[in-house]
Amino acid sequence: MTTDTLFDISREIVLITGVSGQLGGEYAKAFLSRGARVAGLDVRHSPGSEALAAQYPANFLFCASSVTDKSALKAVLKIVADKFGTPTVLINNAAIDSPPSAPPEENGPFEDYPEASWDKVIDVNLKGVYLCCQVFGSAMATAGKGAIINVASIYGVVSPDQNLYEYRRKRGEVFFKPVAYSASKSGILNLTRYLAVYWAKQGVRVNSLTIAGVFNNQEQAFLDAYCGRIPVGRMANVDEYNGSVLFLASEASRYMTGANLVIDGGWTAI
Repeated sequence: MTTDTLFDISREIVLITGVSGQLGGEYAKAFLSRGARVAGLDVRHSPGSEALAAQYPANFLFCASSVTDKSALKAVLKIVADKFGTPTVLINNAAIDSPPSAPPEENGPFEDYPEASWDKVIDVNLKGVYLCCQVFGSAMATAGKGAIINVASIYGVVSPDQNLYEYRRKRGEVFFKPVAYSASKSGILNLTRYLAVYWAKQGVRVNSLTIAGVFNNQEQAFLDAYCGRIPVGRMANVDEYNGSVLFLASEASRYMTGANLVIDGGWTAI
């Protein structure tokens, strides 16, 4: 009987940014439970990342760093290389957005959106991916092997549906989904294509993963509006993108580069 190794990621060395977040921790668990070694990068520990370190002491390494600090990223690369070897998979997952509870100017009209807020979101969401690809992707290219997965969003493909927030405006709030997150995620799509072509002959595949919303204790009025808009009728569960990242990291996608894999419950099909 032949063992199917098409989706085998047990020998991979995976670096995940934003590992302390909701999805970053899920991606880490998906790889660790299948035997991979994982370096999780974030500005601080979370209960989830601490639990991973306790459960997988030999295979999980937490590295405290910002994705916007190139010198810190270079230090992380050395730490990871010394412990595990050169990373073979990079998941650029770290990202920020203005939360619904942000100050009014953060979620107000486009005309009044603060320049400082734009700079902060673009710095993390787009420049952070660019810097991580420079540092970790170049190490992969030198080694002649690697898979980079840049996590994008439906709001980088289509505009946010401002009608989802009408319930807030009806109760007297001034609320609009801000512009910077959408612009940053759109930029990731062409950064992905650029690098896929640039490193095509050096064994580094670069793809983007476009995802939709995830259940995370949102208020019911928002869930009603969102789930009524999405064709499958619900948000994603926290583990429903794991199969996508495992596929993009494995030999199953070895002829795939420069592509955008959309897993969104049908949102962008409308």
